[in-house]
Amino acid sequence: MHIIADRDKLLARVRRIAGQVAAVERQLSGDAGCSETLQLVASVRGAVGSLMEELIEQHMREHVARPGLSDEARAAATEEMLALIRRYGK
Repeated sequence: MHIIADRDKLLARVRRIAGQVAAVERQLSGDAGCSETLQLVASVRGAVGSLMEELIEQHMREHVARPGLSDEARAAATEEMLALIRRYGK
């Protein structure tokens, strides 16, 4: 599985996102202003989007574009990816 090769990098990203979410929680629990909280939420959204892009790219390279895949495997992976993208876009 290709994600295992990049596990440390991906986990570091997830931990940064967790830290950002914790910062949003602290802002909401405290007396932070709306602007600061909205900026933090925008940062979380951007970080999650970047993580999703990285995972999509890795998936596409390994399960759709990798040389040697059968047409059946490529078609199945393509359909799976399209379904994921549709869900992500909602």
